[in-house]
Amino acid sequence: MKLSDFDFDLPEALIATRPARPRSAARMLVAEGDAIDDLHVRDLPDLLRPGDRLVLNDTKVIAARLTGTRRRDTAQGPVEARVEITLMAPDPAGRWRAMAKPLRKLKEGETVVFSDALRAEVAVKTDEDVTLAFNLDGADFDTALAAAGAMPLPPYIAARRPADDRDREDYQTVWAARTGAVAAPTASLHFDEALLAALKGRGVGFTHVTLHVGAGTFLPVKVDDVSRHRMHAEWGEVTQAAADEINAARAAGGRIIPVGTTALRLIETAADPAGQLHPWQGETDIFIRPGYRFRITDALITNFHLPRSTLLMLVSALMGVGTVRRIYAHAVAERYRFFSYGDASLLIPEDETRRAQVAGGHLHPAQEP
Repeated sequence: MKLSDFDFDLPEALIATRPARPRSAARMLVAEGDAIDDLHVRDLPDLLRPGDRLVLNDTKVIAARLTGTRRRDTAQGPVEARVEITLMAPDPAGRWRAMAKPLRKLKEGETVVFSDALRAEVAVKTDEDVTLAFNLDGADFDTALAAAGAMPLPPYIAARRPADDRDREDYQTVWAARTGAVAAPTASLHFDEALLAALKGRGVGFTHVTLHVGAGTFLPVKVDDVSRHRMHAEWGEVTQAAADEINAARAAGGRIIPVGTTALRLIETAADPAGQLHPWQGETDIFIRPGYRFRITDALITNFHLPRSTLLMLVSALMGVGTVRRIYAHAVAERYRFFSYGDASLLIPEDETRRAQVAGGHLHPAQEP
């Protein structure tokens, strides 16, 4: 398929820069097969069944956006200049790969000071990014980073306003536990304690998995033939307990419903062709696009995604390209709020589609090398 197959016109006014409050007051488009309804996230307990299981990504977003001062000794004396850093991912040595502005002026070996407690040396510089070796690690690094950094809002929000103290709460899920993400699993931002309690009372189960969302989630697709696109890799883990919970729910007839594309991509990576989930840990670069046959996902709760994005391709794989075009046309016409701080959707494929996928063995399509 072509990249243009996943394009649509979005009025700029529909891009949300603040979330709904309370979280569960956000609107929610419900698409089941061809039917579309306009509801709210707080209506989820009435829509889900006892025995359904929500899969929740428990990654915790770090304050990955830093402003510092570069310091370098020269023959004419010390040189200082402002630099903006966005952390992307740690490497096995404990250093951090990061985007930098201005990148071209940074030199390997120079130091960037972010606060009295936190500084880093530029260990490696490429044409695209830098690798930073910080002076702290472990809990000391986490504490200093939280004090010095700001939440890494997506580019389409950061271009409209700077991150502030409200974002430290708004851009974090209520169940965030495992530090490591530089972008939020945004469908999960709609859940608050009251909604979780109502869902539990309904008999809906919860399973936590971890996928540390990377900055690559915002990278554009640059090839017209989407099959040639290569996904960024993100670290994730499905524990034995999580696999057991999901397999038991599925065996009992419950639906497996990831909250967000990150949770979906992880469980699809860890599931086998027969639809059994296994403990798994590592980096996944799974690319789900039309033609993919889902192994374990029965429905999805997700936000509204960018035009021409891999996430729009993922929801098109679940619901069908034509159906997603109708869903998004409806969302624009009804003025739903888009992207990370925007409204939600509950996407449920037709039962006939699910039966056909089971009959087909939940096989992956051939993936190009």
